[in-house]
Amino acid sequence: IGPVYAAGIVAEIGDIHRFKDHAALAKFAGIAWTKHQSGNFTAAHTHLIKFGNRYLRYYIMEATNKVRMHDHEFKRFYDLKYSQTPKTPHKRALALTARKFVRLVYALLHSNRLYTPPKGE
Repeated sequence: IGPVYAAGIVAEIGDIHRFKDHAALAKFAGIAWTKHQSGNFTAAHTHLIKFGNRYLRYYIMEATNKVRMHDHEFKRFYDLKYSQTPKTPHKRALALTARKFVRLVYALLHSNRLYTPPKGE
């Protein structure tokens, strides 16, 4: 990703140690799904939450869109989710790929490392 998206993501996250895990960071960014359940029923198809840091969500979604074009692992994951999704496949596949990207961002910031793509690609 470029310097603008990287700076925006780091600026909006702030201190990574505020979040106990990558799921908390994803929820803060608004890249999480609502839960609908009653008794033993749990809905399978839910929507993205409408709250969270909209600027961080924007930076993550745009960065994910760029990463999926240049990183083979993210492209394969996006293509898999795109083929599995019946309704609005691009948006859902991009949101699922963004969750994968959030896990990567959390791990890199938490361990204070730079991303190096896998060899052979």
